[in-house]
Amino acid sequence: MDLGLTGRTAVVCASTGGLGEAVARALAAEGARVAVSGRRGERARAIAAELPGAIGVEVDLTAEDGPQQLVDAALAEFGSVDVLVLNGPGPKPGTAADTTVADADLAVASLVRPHVRLVSALLPGMRERGWGRILAIGSSGVEAPIPNLALSNLGRAALAGYLKTLAGEVAADGVTVNLLLPGRIATDRVAALDQANGERSGRSAESVRQAALATIPAGRYGDPAEFGAAAAFLCGAPASYLTGTAIRCDGGLVPTL
Repeated sequence: MDLGLTGRTAVVCASTGGLGEAVARALAAEGARVAVSGRRGERARAIAAELPGAIGVEVDLTAEDGPQQLVDAALAEFGSVDVLVLNGPGPKPGTAADTTVADADLAVASLVRPHVRLVSALLPGMRERGWGRILAIGSSGVEAPIPNLALSNLGRAALAGYLKTLAGEVAADGVTVNLLLPGRIATDRVAALDQANGERSGRSAESVRQAALATIPAGRYGDPAEFGAAAAFLCGAPASYLTGTAIRCDGGLVPTL
């Protein structure tokens, strides 16, 4: 299937590792020129060097001017941006009962505020050209809140509400807005969460992993490349009638349709 991404340009947030990197690589494999971004500048540039027509941008999106720095770098290189992939590091684990106002502010600062700024900067160009893709890497916690991830549940659900509202406003302009929700994908973040859950419950990380596997109908953690492929499809031309929706890539983990 031709995804129609050859010659398109994409900004992928937090793409120096994990799911963001997988999406950046998948988009590049389909012919898109990609801005790889993250706080680890050397890593961003190294990944970009492996991808045709890509650039690496060192940026902290939680800084006041971070989103604009990324936008400026992408526009200076590409002239316009067709695809915006929103992604951010997951907040620290913790319970809702222990969440403070300061914690909630940090969750919004990392998972909502920078993404709203990026959308505000790049959406007008997409609407003017009559084609655009906004895709957020979320979490299955948007549909079924995950225990001990209160801050992630809070921030990602807030972003989802904003994006669902946005989708209805821009659909007629040729811009789609969707979320792709990972379950347990084999990334460093998931490994760290397994370790944290083990320490909290007095078990080994491996025992936590085995218990998690028992809840996944597919019987395994997902491969980041599988997630990247799903993301690339949602960013492509054949997905032009898919908007305002959240699609899970979770091996059947969440027990609802």
